[in-house]
Amino acid sequence: MTAIPYSLTARHKGFNRAEIVDQNFIEFVQLWQGDVQAPLGGHSPVLPGSALNGQGFRELLESQLISRHLDLMARVLRVQNKVFYTIGSSGHEGNAMVARLTRHTDPAFLHYRSGGFMAERFRKLPGMDPVMDSALSFAASMEDPASGGRHKVWGSKPLWVLPQTSTIASHLPKALGTAVAIEQARRIGHKLPIPEDSIAICSFGDASSNHATAQTAFNAAAWTAYQKLPAPVLYVCEDNGIGISVKTPNGWVANNFRHRADLDYFYADGLDLAEGYAQVQEAVEHCRTTRRPTFLHLRTTRVMGHAGTDFEIEWRSVEELFTVEASDPLLRSAEIALSSGLYTKESLLALYEATRKRCFEAAEDADRRPRLSSLEQVMKPLAPYTPAAVKAEAERTDYQDRRLATFGGETKLPENQPPRHLAIQIGQALHDIMAKYPESLLFGEDVAMKGGVYTVTKGLHKAFKGSRVFNTLLDETIILGLAQGYANMGMLPLPEIQYLAYFHNACDQIRGEAASLQFFSNDQYRNPMVMRVASLGYQKGFGGHFHNDNSIAALRDIPGLVVGCPSRGDDAATMLRTMTALAKVDGRVCAYLEPIALYMTKDLYEAGDGQWQFDYPAPGEAMTLGEGRVYRDEANDLVVFTFGNGVPMALRAARAIESELGWKVRVVDLRWLAPLNNAFIAAQAKSAKRIIVLDEGRRSAGVGEGIITAIVEGGSGATPLERVVGADTYTPLAGAALLVLPGDAEVVAAARKFA
Repeated sequence: MTAIPYSLTARHKGFNRAEIVDQNFIEFVQLWQGDVQAPLGGHSPVLPGSALNGQGFRELLESQLISRHLDLMARVLRVQNKVFYTIGSSGHEGNAMVARLTRHTDPAFLHYRSGGFMAERFRKLPGMDPVMDSALSFAASMEDPASGGRHKVWGSKPLWVLPQTSTIASHLPKALGTAVAIEQARRIGHKLPIPEDSIAICSFGDASSNHATAQTAFNAAAWTAYQKLPAPVLYVCEDNGIGISVKTPNGWVANNFRHRADLDYFYADGLDLAEGYAQVQEAVEHCRTTRRPTFLHLRTTRVMGHAGTDFEIEWRSVEELFTVEASDPLLRSAEIALSSGLYTKESLLALYEATRKRCFEAAEDADRRPRLSSLEQVMKPLAPYTPAAVKAEAERTDYQDRRLATFGGETKLPENQPPRHLAIQIGQALHDIMAKYPESLLFGEDVAMKGGVYTVTKGLHKAFKGSRVFNTLLDETIILGLAQGYANMGMLPLPEIQYLAYFHNACDQIRGEAASLQFFSNDQYRNPMVMRVASLGYQKGFGGHFHNDNSIAALRDIPGLVVGCPSRGDDAATMLRTMTALAKVDGRVCAYLEPIALYMTKDLYEAGDGQWQFDYPAPGEAMTLGEGRVYRDEANDLVVFTFGNGVPMALRAARAIESELGWKVRVVDLRWLAPLNNAFIAAQAKSAKRIIVLDEGRRSAGVGEGIITAIVEGGSGATPLERVVGADTYTPLAGAALLVLPGDAEVVAAARKFA
């Protein structure tokens, strides 16, 4: 890159660096006195030896200017409450080269400084306007085609840019998952919504490259490539040397990534279109042709600060700011434009001002458009639910040939077998689901040949082979990243998280990514999945808090997430059918909590009674979302609300209470924990003379709090009520676990308090 002198304005101390950066460009062009080569044709290189021709440069320059003036517009109109986002792309405009050299059908997961990329990708389809679309997003307008006014996002359904919101590395795992899914589709015979040689693009900053979520994605990408499995992801690290105010050590990114095995490193100068174009092109072509994970280290800078509220002059020296602003890539682009003869000073400044005018006019127009004005409008895309369609899909039975082949004939169908316990019936239901949906995939730690640590998935690998049932590396973040990638490509992922405690390692992949996508894309993109999790307490002969985790609060707090917890085998099958239907029809993200302690439970009251084994429900039977199960509906002396392990516990306690106190006891199994069916809870509470809420979770932030709220708000607040819950502590090992978890005796003792 040619050395660029400071402009006159940059020599003056100024508080508003956006105004200074703006004036720097104008004065640089006005004062430019370099040589001009002969006027270029559209297909001639912009500079000797450059891979970029004149026409390509013109378009890239226009994209850079659009990105810059959107930033300048946002700084001016934010103080007038006409736009609501000022994290800009200034200094990163070179990412437009990545957009130009890739396709609009290459799924893109973008850094928030991707204005140049977006402006350039908009060229890929006719009739699209990067300025107006972006202005609508800045203005939080309902007409924003990306998010419907819910956030300023870089996103576009037709351009395959899946919206991200202020991402700090959390999008890297799902980008890898999408790349793996592109290749996986061929192996399972699934038709992709994009060309088979597509690649996944993922951009992020140098500071974010240090994040644990980024590191796990890089590791998994290399782990995949090491096994000779294709993973065509292009990781674009936009290195501006700073994260908000924390500087990245000089050379750190290159030193950290240049020599990583199975993560192929390329460098490109994102500050110089003439120099960087061929470098970016090499990385893109390598990724597309080799199908290997590729790391593109793109040199950028950051002018105008992290955001509009970042007054750099308060923590950086003026001299340092001058140096940064002198590296502005638009100054280098101006030099190329003028020295190549593609523009005169007058024509370049005219383009600059015309772009400014276009951006401000679009922003003023967007400000006049309607914004979200009701809670209903805000929440509309969060958790779509079409009950009739879900019911029809859950009960659909037009796959009998595949089903017979899966189970090995009519006599071996599970509904023709004796009553079985929970683990067996979950496994049978999974066989059913995978026969019904050829696009479904089941994966996680130890789920394949071993059949899971509790043998729940036994036989699935044999029935559906390694292309559909497979082990992953020991990394819950990547398991859920893979799930999102498969969902992006139209498949139905069934990821397993081995224990509920392990979910917390990767919670943001559901909270911040999968469950938020429908909301922030205005339901244009979805992450349908059913996440199976071995859960809850009371596991005997094994344990400690990692294997006896009943903390459901982190799940119930995620907007839009469906959480279900069956306590018996037949419910497990019908619930699973409904969850997969919810995923297929409405794109919902579902968490299916499997009580470990009930996996092998066959008896209810006495050893050998077999009363916790049930007939397998034949295809055509499904459970409605929110539907509970009531034992002894007519009993109203005492009503016990519970779920999971609490159900057989409550039934045993009910027998003892009826014997001791003579009360008729009703037990209500909620089954669905999010969203709680408040109307159902309230209806069951209305006829109760006394109420016990049995929740094995901790006293604080447990499901029980939600149940009590539903009872009180439903009008039964005066009904005598006791809560039987776990203690606010971690679960200890061995028999001490039963000291912190409620048991049959505690339920009976609670009932005695009413007497």
